[in-house]
Amino acid sequence: MNARRLYAVLQKEFRQMRRDRMTLAMIIGIPIMQLILFGYAINLNLRHLPAAIADQAETSASRRQVMDMLATGVIDPVANAQTPEQLMTLLRRGEISVGVVIPYDYERRLALGQEAIQILVDGSDTVVQSAAAQLAQVPVGEPPPENNTRLPNRESSVPQRQSSVSIVSFYNPQRVSAINIVPGLIGIILTMTMVMFTAVAIVRERERGNMELLIATPVSSAELMIGKVLPYGMVGLIQTSLILLLGTWLFGVPIRGSLLDVYIAALLLILANLTMGLLISTRAQSQFQAMQMTFFVFLPSILLSGFMFPFDGMPKAAQWLAEILPLTHFLRLIRGVMLRGAGVFELWPDLLALIAFITLMMTLAVLRFRKRLD
Repeated sequence: MNARRLYAVLQKEFRQMRRDRMTLAMIIGIPIMQLILFGYAINLNLRHLPAAIADQAETSASRRQVMDMLATGVIDPVANAQTPEQLMTLLRRGEISVGVVIPYDYERRLALGQEAIQILVDGSDTVVQSAAAQLAQVPVGEPPPENNTRLPNRESSVPQRQSSVSIVSFYNPQRVSAINIVPGLIGIILTMTMVMFTAVAIVRERERGNMELLIATPVSSAELMIGKVLPYGMVGLIQTSLILLLGTWLFGVPIRGSLLDVYIAALLLILANLTMGLLISTRAQSQFQAMQMTFFVFLPSILLSGFMFPFDGMPKAAQWLAEILPLTHFLRLIRGVMLRGAGVFELWPDLLALIAFITLMMTLAVLRFRKRLD
């Protein structure tokens, strides 16, 4: 082995890496991204869950109990409700994760040692169930002295029982992990495959020499982009059907909402990922570079969307970044439809977010594409 020749090859490789901006970005960017995401954005200790409180008693004791619960930092009131039915509607729409019911006869129930507070939890996320359980540990206030005087001594001496606070988990009371994971896997698989397919689409035409043929045709930029997207859209719907079949057959994952709504949500994610892949394809110079750029999209999507780690546990800055990702909105849609039985139009903020993302990505891809050889 000749040391000079080996040194020459090493020198050549280092120079090539230094000149390849995408490779250099991968070398430096991936460790930084993982460190920030895992060290700063990922937090399994859930706090500030969106909640609503139906205080039907509206007494000083019930208001004091509400303040004690809010003082834990586990929940933050984000909506108003007067009845358990309204809390259930908010849970189904995904507007809250926890609902607290304080009945009209709160103080009488408390004095008798009966169930005095009911906590309703969106059990489609098992981590939320565990966090909400902390509310049951909040001490329940003693009944007012005047109530004790009206009760016989035998009843007034009844000790406070653990049943004074009960937790009711909806949508996944058995805490089966597959019920929460499988709907999210639809989004993960579609994100991984759809972005990759179209990210190399334009680059592949250039590398294979087919771009000359496209230049000679009267096809417009918009027609070419749409023609690239539609076949892969059909592939994405086939993948969605396959995951739904296997998920219901192997793991018993329910589809409580409309199957049409499931496909509407899936189609929006497919189009969002395909248009994002097209935008990457107009920027990349090679298929390998396109795959590298895809990785920068895929990693944050997995870590920040709420698939692996609870969304409410992330700091606000990470949540704002996650709102840009289409997978974040899809997870809210698909879990709302499949697990909570919500209609896709009830979840209209996430629906509009995906439509806006598709429009923006497609517009940028068409503007960046030039039907010529670079």
